[in-house]
Amino acid sequence: MATAMYLEHYLDSIENLPCELQRNFQLMRDLDQRTEDKKAEIDKLATDYIANVKILSPDQRVEHLKKIQNAYSKCKEYSDDKVQLAMQTYEMVDKHIRRLDADLARFEADLKDKLEASDYESPGSRGLRSRYTHQGVQLIIML
Repeated sequence: MATAMYLEHYLDSIENLPCELQRNFQLMRDLDQRTEDKKAEIDKLATDYIANVKILSPDQRVEHLKKIQNAYSKCKEYSDDKVQLAMQTYEMVDKHIRRLDADLARFEADLKDKLEASDYESPGSRGLRSRYTHQGVQLIIML
């Protein structure tokens, strides 16, 4: 029954993980699209600037260059947001992996304790095999 407890506990803890991952990946795609749109805007602004630089007054040049600089700043902001979101997503998955590792270590320790206890009761028995099936996933642990 310990198998069911560990597995149920872990499955409960990752229940929302797929939705959270999907949400974060969609946000990253949105940030990618915004970045690409902003890069296209920068290209257009730069092309316009180069084509008209000779006829622009010094103030107009400065204003046009500030527009390009602001667009670059916004593009960098989107990229920084995406990197931060990717790091958060990685940390979220890593946290679940570390938790699974810890739960697995505790489960193995419990199984070893049960094995040792069963060895005292029946010296002829060797090897403990535990099987649990949940939603089509079968977990078999042998010690």
